[in-house]
Amino acid sequence: MDKILVLGCAGQIGSELTLELRKIYGDSNVCASDIRQADKDITESGPFEILNVLEANKVAEVVKKHGITQIYHLAAILSGNAEKKPLPSWDINMKGLLDILEMVKELKVKRLFWPSSIAVFGPSTPIKNTPQQCVMDPNTVYGISKLAGERWIAYYRKRYGVDTRSIRYPGLISYKTEAGGGTTDYAVEVYYDAIQKGSYICFLEKDTYLPMMFMPDAIKATIQLMHADADKLTVEDSYNVGGMSFCPDDVFKSIQKEMPNFTMDYEPDFRQAIANSWPQSIDDSIARNDWNLSFEYDLDAMTKVMLAEIKKKFEK
Repeated sequence: MDKILVLGCAGQIGSELTLELRKIYGDSNVCASDIRQADKDITESGPFEILNVLEANKVAEVVKKHGITQIYHLAAILSGNAEKKPLPSWDINMKGLLDILEMVKELKVKRLFWPSSIAVFGPSTPIKNTPQQCVMDPNTVYGISKLAGERWIAYYRKRYGVDTRSIRYPGLISYKTEAGGGTTDYAVEVYYDAIQKGSYICFLEKDTYLPMMFMPDAIKATIQLMHADADKLTVEDSYNVGGMSFCPDDVFKSIQKEMPNFTMDYEPDFRQAIANSWPQSIDDSIARNDWNLSFEYDLDAMTKVMLAEIKKKFEK
């Protein structure tokens, strides 16, 4: 049985991915870690370690201690917050990855997952049906670090044979973890404010289309990729994954179907410029061909789940 280490288990992806991995591999075989304490459902259901991804020696000690064979390296500073603190964010996003790649190589860890993002694209990228290979000129700290990271994982794969797998995530939406400083986080905040306030002030313009994905689909895609036959994978850096594409006004109308009195206003901030540099939709045909990528949720189906589950959280 593989032994899994999740770095960044308290984040938006990690908090749900960890629990799903424990269902597959067994609670004791998935070690969760983060720089801060995680929720009880993670710390009490299996091994948990406090780890700073920039302390490579301590990460290596945990890998040896638990006999780790696969690592999911999710620790990162997201797009909006990275613009506020560029240099510290670069260290976490870039040095953290390089240290993990070197450790995986030296300790012969079997497989590494590292998330990239649609932030790798930029103003010169085709904005509709953005292809797997195209011009990539990111103009944000987050996007620059993700593009550099893609080149590094491709380098370690070619030079050292490190089996690193990656997805360019679109905006991710979850009811379990609240917004964490990303440009697409309006699509999480809006549901929370709908339940708590009955209204929302959006930091993007109403017609800003971006690729998005509901977290259950993102978790499924991640695990599918990690389970895929290596011989069938044709992308050496990171796979395009599209999900669905919508704008804030689409979300507003979807919520109104469930909550007719919900209102939404718009006060765009610095994140609008970031969103304008990103694709509106993604061509993920290569992922669909290589490892059978598929999705279960559209916007209205996601809205029903988001509103119902967030309401349950506040009723407890």
